[in-house]
Amino acid sequence: MQPLLYSATRRGFLSRISLGAALFTAPGAFAEALFRTPKQTEGPFYPDHLPLDTDNDLIIVNDSTTPGVGEVTHLGGRILDSNGNPIRNAMVEIWQCDNNGVYLHSADKHAARDSHFQGFGRFLTGSSGEYYFRTIRPVPYPGRTPHIHFAIKMKGNEKWTTQCYIKGFAQNEKDGVFKSLKDAKAKAAVEVDFLPLKSSKAGELTAKFDIVMGTTPVV
Repeated sequence: MQPLLYSATRRGFLSRISLGAALFTAPGAFAEALFRTPKQTEGPFYPDHLPLDTDNDLIIVNDSTTPGVGEVTHLGGRILDSNGNPIRNAMVEIWQCDNNGVYLHSADKHAARDSHFQGFGRFLTGSSGEYYFRTIRPVPYPGRTPHIHFAIKMKGNEKWTTQCYIKGFAQNEKDGVFKSLKDAKAKAAVEVDFLPLKSSKAGELTAKFDIVMGTTPVV
């Protein structure tokens, strides 16, 4: 497994971004009971062959100087239990299609895949329960609205999966997986704002997706 954290050479951009302010500030987040994030299907395109690089920067593969194509997005949040306590040592995995709508999967051949986009990444949470990925804003492909897949792996628990969506995207309400959520609160729990990152001069975005688990991890 590749390192989950950024090296000084590959990840120097982190020193220019205040992730605490951009991603994790949530005044009054626990003023009322937390709504558990709904579970959703893993889907057919979890990578059938994991990339050699599985770190949390999906824009750069290994030490390539050519980035993946797409709207760069700093995606972060926290993994919480049902009481709002941060979950430590949760393995967070994400996977998504590239800017051409193609997954890192041998069965997805409807278009040419961007070999410079990693398509899959991992991050192990610390004591704060926070995770972080640098990826691209998800794009639609035939049959699906834009989304990013998440899997959470914790000791003593089965793998748990969900998906996050772009808040207010018109195609969401036509998407079969999104529509399977009948409750308005459930839909709201998986819709995410993709907003301009104020400190970026390159048009980068930021998105925050807290995941509330219905189980308590085994320590």
